[in-house]
Amino acid sequence: MLTKEALNRIVRDGIELTAEKDKNKLFEKLLKTAMEITGCDAGTLYLYRNGALSFKMMKTLSQGVSRGENGETIDLPPVALREENVCAFAAIRRELVNIPDVYSSDRFDFSGPKRYDAITGYRTGSMIVLPLEDAETELIGVLQLMNKTEKDRVVPFTEEDELILRSLGSMTAVSLANMLYIEEIKEQMLSFVQAFATAVDERTPYNGSHTRKVTIYADLLATHINRQHLAGKTEEWFDDNRREQLLLSAALHDIGKMVVPLSVMNKSTRLEERLPFIRQRFELLRALYEADSLKGKITREAFETAEKYLAESLSFIEQTNTAGFLTDESLDRVRKIASRAYDYGDGRTLPYLTEEERDCLLIRKGTLTQSERRVMESHVETTEKILRKVRFNRKYGRVTDFAASHHEFLNGSGYPRHLTAEALPLEARILTVVDTFDALTCTDRPYKKPIPRPRAFAILHDMAAEGKVEERLVQWLEEAVEQVPPEEIERAAATDGWCAIRHE
Repeated sequence: MLTKEALNRIVRDGIELTAEKDKNKLFEKLLKTAMEITGCDAGTLYLYRNGALSFKMMKTLSQGVSRGENGETIDLPPVALREENVCAFAAIRRELVNIPDVYSSDRFDFSGPKRYDAITGYRTGSMIVLPLEDAETELIGVLQLMNKTEKDRVVPFTEEDELILRSLGSMTAVSLANMLYIEEIKEQMLSFVQAFATAVDERTPYNGSHTRKVTIYADLLATHINRQHLAGKTEEWFDDNRREQLLLSAALHDIGKMVVPLSVMNKSTRLEERLPFIRQRFELLRALYEADSLKGKITREAFETAEKYLAESLSFIEQTNTAGFLTDESLDRVRKIASRAYDYGDGRTLPYLTEEERDCLLIRKGTLTQSERRVMESHVETTEKILRKVRFNRKYGRVTDFAASHHEFLNGSGYPRHLTAEALPLEARILTVVDTFDALTCTDRPYKKPIPRPRAFAILHDMAAEGKVEERLVQWLEEAVEQVPPEEIERAAATDGWCAIRHE
């Protein structure tokens, strides 16, 4: 029968065990509480992994031994599940085993503890071993306590100790089962996020690692911000949940691109498939002018002039098609070419360029027309629409807002809602900076050459000066990526993990 004091202790310690949210701390509390409440000198906690019992934590008070409490690995071979070993027996049979004196028992093979005693000068006396099971009777591990001590002498563990340990073990198992269930749900959610992110990136070869890199850069920046906090340079701090929300937002920020037509997503030149039709038309125009010269409608000199103009114009169009930036002079020349047409003489005309071709060639920078750019920009609204359908729990309640704001600027010049600084939390600001940085430095875009990191940061600093992004975030990102070689970013982006780099 348990004493009132023992019952109160079990209740008090049980509340602490079931309230613990960190798995490693839960195991530490279990071992510490079990040793204190039974008054023993030593204890070992094993976890069941890969068909054996692996050492998780070890404590021996009289010798000042404490291993595994901070999560570090204990470099001892795992215990095989063979019944001659007392810990394995308890795990296999799911029975509590109470040994009054190891040296007087021939029930199990105690050669291991005896060898340890010979090496250290320790003497193992009493021992109690408890299997730990979850609510579905799945084996979690084994708790082993040694040398219950009263008045400076080792005594056997009592029936009261057995009841106390069973109670503590049960409460620990419940708490651990809840943790594992939460972890399983989280892992499931992360796997869905990774699948969606992969689907977006794999949809086009020109976006193959963008989502992963944005997630990696967001993680690097959050880690660096925490360093700044520890150095007393900022009040900002990313705890585990805040970091997870940021990284989920980064991994999902472009999910709306799933519905953007590939003709827009993959557009690598201004004209794309339109160029062959222009070439055919210019060949037809040359033939028409030549026919007119043969019929005497125009002079041979006029034909040669037209022929030369067509050849020079087509060469200019082909160069313009892939040019990075067009000057005002080039744009004027496009307009002049587009204003010309061949007159059949019967009311019909053949324009040198269609309106659509003209609009494509009038793109000063990039490859998208205004209408195509609106289609591309609509991916942000689609991202929000998709994510609003997802039931994020309260721990991840801001993921959608962050992801849907990654093209907003502090001065309101971004899209789609033209939010200003007051409405943009730090996470959204981070996504804008890292998304822009990867867009500038990426190597898989056919319509632009990658910009070296120094030049990319110069552009971001200019954007900060214009009031678009936050200067301190640009500076912090620059400091963070300086510590990581580009090839390491590429390697991490090529892995299956949606966030593969950690630099604490």
